[in-house]
Amino acid sequence: RKVVPYTPGEQPNRPGMIKLNTNENPYPPAPGVLAAMKKLEGHVDSLRLYPDPTSDTLVSALADFYHVGKDQVFVGVGSDDVLSMCFLTFFNSEKPVFFPDITYSFYKVWADLYRIPYECKKVDENFHIIKEDYYLENGGVIFPNPNAPTSIYEDLEFVEDIIRHNQDVIVIVDEAYIDFAGESALSLLDKYDNLIITQTFSKARSMAGMRIGYAMGNKELIKALNDVKYSFNSYTMSRVALLCGVEAVNDKAYFEEHVKKICETREKTKKALAALSFSFPDSQSNFIFAAHKSMPAKEIFAALKARNIFVRYFNKPGIDNYLRITIGTDEQMQALEVTVQQKEAELSKVNERRNHINDSLKGFFAKREELSTRLSALDRDLLRMN
Repeated sequence: RKVVPYTPGEQPNRPGMIKLNTNENPYPPAPGVLAAMKKLEGHVDSLRLYPDPTSDTLVSALADFYHVGKDQVFVGVGSDDVLSMCFLTFFNSEKPVFFPDITYSFYKVWADLYRIPYECKKVDENFHIIKEDYYLENGGVIFPNPNAPTSIYEDLEFVEDIIRHNQDVIVIVDEAYIDFAGESALSLLDKYDNLIITQTFSKARSMAGMRIGYAMGNKELIKALNDVKYSFNSYTMSRVALLCGVEAVNDKAYFEEHVKKICETREKTKKALAALSFSFPDSQSNFIFAAHKSMPAKEIFAALKARNIFVRYFNKPGIDNYLRITIGTDEQMQALEVTVQQKEAELSKVNERRNHINDSLKGFFAKREELSTRLSALDRDLLRMN
């Protein structure tokens, strides 16, 4: 089967690099995660055994954290694995699945892979989802909130309106970045039995390398997901992932502290980028989707990369003059800002030279015109003399 695969963000490995291109957390996982890994050193023999196929310890920890039933939680190898299982499980109609045209590009890949018809609904001129476009008959709906790569969060009333107009199909709200934004759709689970919410450990919990994602919904939907999983791969979660995942969930204070730090850095970075002539949607995520008023995004991307600073550039229509900039530490963001200032200064010097050359050319052409006028007058005088 031929498909156009998803293109993941670049994963460079350079000394001293600043990596702001794949929305990873700049801070380490909770201390309990490190303790759990050290504990494993004395129990390496346990790795010869298969892990628990039900992932019960992690499912229980998540159920307790979110105050839902264990039978309302499904876990997988990152939210990509969970979302892929959702596509395979719930989108089986001949009617098209709806999702935004500017959004997580993996949605198209899964739809093509599983031969699911789909329609991409255009966002408006400010990158907002147009909810009325999702009122039409369809085979399912999926959208991120906040959206990626735009960083835009829609409030709970907006999200519920889409769900309310699609109660005969499954609606998936992809909340990979919700911890940096506003209210989750979690409170709607008891109200709508067609709702699935997916989240991840890769962003707010600093565990992108461990690959843990999860879904929450009513127990019938979760059972359906598990039935598909057991038909595909019974042992999706490793012993290490289960052990570390539980520790990450249990340390709520560390989780909240570092989410707050990232949000504070984000707000400072917004002000700094605005002062550097960038424009961007009001980010409610751990990244900013920014365009500069005069410098092309591709040039800024190359200038940053040359200085060992990596951001994400999408060479796609409609967003090809934007950069997606992950929020790092305060120091990392300041390094990025300094580099952009240097690039602006270089561009200013180039423009000064260009303006000087243009002024010189204007002077040259003006003098040439004056000389031409004098020569014409001289020619007329010579003709009269003859």
